[in-house]
Amino acid sequence: MSSAVSIPTTFSQQEVADFHEQGYLIVRGLGSTETCQRMRAVTQEQMQRLVEPVEFEADLQYPGAPEDHSAPGGRTVRRLKQAFTRDFVFSQWVTSPELSGRLRQLLGPEVVCPLAHHNCVMTKSPRYSSDTGWHQDIRYWSFTRPELVNVWLALGPERLENGCLKLIPGSHLRTFSRDQFDDEFFFREDHPENVPLIAHAVTAELDPGDVLFFHSRTLHAATRNYSQETKLS
Repeated sequence: MSSAVSIPTTFSQQEVADFHEQGYLIVRGLGSTETCQRMRAVTQEQMQRLVEPVEFEADLQYPGAPEDHSAPGGRTVRRLKQAFTRDFVFSQWVTSPELSGRLRQLLGPEVVCPLAHHNCVMTKSPRYSSDTGWHQDIRYWSFTRPELVNVWLALGPERLENGCLKLIPGSHLRTFSRDQFDDEFFFREDHPENVPLIAHAVTAELDPGDVLFFHSRTLHAATRNYSQETKLS
């Protein structure tokens, strides 16, 4: 008799309702140990070899990042782009029943995986990582429809110390004025209407295999990594 535990391929009705109300949802242990270990191994090996395409911390110039590629830490990797084609484990995960079944509940029967900006492995180095201000991921896209969901798989522990995500519940349902954002479409922390919203932010602390689903309009942010280990997701 097999001792394997069957993983549900759908959300409960309450989970779907929570996602639509809050703009995010965490599913514990959705990614298997084997999947996470394989992804970590591939990521660490390709980070060491700087397998293109790569985004460096210095490319974005966020607070805490090296000034340029020649500065100390200037070749610190921020993202390994095009994760889908880096190794079979990534495409296998994206198309797995436990993931695709849940996405159909949130998006409808025809689910499309864009192979553009968020098709990546996020890395956060202990010494040369950066702070990412409050923002909505919809700013990266040129799609006319907002039905976009991010799927964030933790490949290791994610805590405040190493720069886990923080989110503002329900922010995906709000309408904001242009002046609530700065020139780069970061949500202004000094705007009087923004301050009480930011005060109600929640922390998405994750363990390996946990998955955070969040709407493309949900405001989120993260600090740099203050721990001694590189964070991967």
